[in-house]
Amino acid sequence: MNKIHVRSRCALFRSLSVSAPAVVLVGIVITHPALAQVASSSTSTAPQTAGQTIMAVEKKNTLKPAKTAERPPHTQDWGVFNAGKQAASGFGTVAGFGQARWAEDWSDLASVPTEKRNKDWFNRLKYIRLNTTGSIWLSLNGEERLRYVFENQPTMGTAGKTNANRVLLRNMYGADLHLGEHVRAYAEFLWGVAGGSNYYGYQAGTQRERLDLQQGILEVKGQLLGARMGVIGGRQVFVDAPVSMQSARDLPNVQQTWDGVRGYAVWKSFRVDLFDFMQTNKQPIDVFSDGTSYNARMYGAYTSTALPSFSLMGQKSQIFADVFFIGYLFNGANAALPLAQAGKTEAGSTRRDNIGGRLWGNAGPFDVSLTGVFQGGEFRPAQKAAQSRPVRAFAVNGSISWNAKNLPGKPSFGIQADVFSGGNYHSQNGAVGTFATPYVALPYYNDVTLALTSQNLVGVGPLLTAAPRPNLRLRLHVPAFWRESTQDAVYGTGKTYAWRDNLHGGFVGVSPQAQIAWSFAPHWTWTHDFAGFAASHGMHDAGAKSGMFYMQTMEFKF
Repeated sequence: MNKIHVRSRCALFRSLSVSAPAVVLVGIVITHPALAQVASSSTSTAPQTAGQTIMAVEKKNTLKPAKTAERPPHTQDWGVFNAGKQAASGFGTVAGFGQARWAEDWSDLASVPTEKRNKDWFNRLKYIRLNTTGSIWLSLNGEERLRYVFENQPTMGTAGKTNANRVLLRNMYGADLHLGEHVRAYAEFLWGVAGGSNYYGYQAGTQRERLDLQQGILEVKGQLLGARMGVIGGRQVFVDAPVSMQSARDLPNVQQTWDGVRGYAVWKSFRVDLFDFMQTNKQPIDVFSDGTSYNARMYGAYTSTALPSFSLMGQKSQIFADVFFIGYLFNGANAALPLAQAGKTEAGSTRRDNIGGRLWGNAGPFDVSLTGVFQGGEFRPAQKAAQSRPVRAFAVNGSISWNAKNLPGKPSFGIQADVFSGGNYHSQNGAVGTFATPYVALPYYNDVTLALTSQNLVGVGPLLTAAPRPNLRLRLHVPAFWRESTQDAVYGTGKTYAWRDNLHGGFVGVSPQAQIAWSFAPHWTWTHDFAGFAASHGMHDAGAKSGMFYMQTMEFKF
């Protein structure tokens, strides 16, 4: 690592228009000699790869559930809700590190001997005792992510660019301060830089971000009524929702965050999450200029019940039954409805009431998930003379995978199928039938290129994952897509395509997608994503273009 040519690296950062302080900061991180230390997996207490599980024991402030799921490293113990790499807890997955970095808990390092703990140099930053008893402590985290994206026909040829090359650099650092067992504060700062050639989409505030507060929360927690309860207020990432509807929006430089409050309670086999948020406004690209967008609100409740565990085919099994209500209020381009005229939309605002349920978990060697959502609400046209329209939309999402743990590489073979309802752009007074996902579904769920999104869409395709080595992970997904309603438009992420008169047939195309992720050293992961889109004849006749997508990501985390 120390042999990297300094002149070449500096030229790279100049091409990204990074300021001198940022270059110095990244250079220190990349060339730090501690990164050359490869600790033995049998002695190091820090995660060795992004997906490796290393057990840790937390002795304070935990319930003692009758049955406890496998616990990810350096996290609070949520009992049975540790399942799914702790996604069942409602605070996002933790695979080495968390989707939300404040979901981690490094207090277990306090009981590890110093010599053993310091085999990973960065453990010095993960648990910093601030008083003699250790009740007040600080944890620091950081991420440097360099990403390159190539698209020969972005958004099916409608982006106005060909052979787009985008280079994205994200600098993100956080501090987690614990003030005893009941109070903690977390602050996270981000600087996002974007450059390249023939690039597009940099004006939306999701790629370029001057130094700003990405997350800032105050949490008050404790035990009450037999549950672990807490209130988290401030700016935060929120992922307690189906990934087919919403995600942390981690594909671009700037994650999606929310300003507001959430309250949670976790019992032995039941949990509930209440929340009310306004979306963070990332549009003003200036230092510490992010505010609150009052044009986008999300509120509701999410509950999860751990059904009684059972054994199937000799394996322990656990199914969760989730019931939720998620309300959306939003306007702008995401709320506009397509009209029959090519490229025309009807402006307005909308309320979407999502009432749904999900059954998911493992039944023996099978991972299963089935989600159903009814979306009601109202569309209010911008023209005052026009009447409001009710919303009657739905989504059904299912997947099943067989985990062949006894085969080399421990592969998983599965299939995923989705239906997101569509409407009718010829009707301007009936119920709105198009399912809306304004807050970015997980890109890896259906389309990593973001050319398609979870609206007026039917998709089905095989899933394959494997880990031929402990630090190497493979994923393959080949979905075929149709329009659910041939009287409705084709939708991309934040985009309604203009094709109308020339668009015929329901078949949209096929989008094969593959990923290779190699955690080649502690804290480092190198990921390659390959995708293509083969448009149908009907889409070609309307003007859509087939294309190729490649994304390479070098990520360092501590």
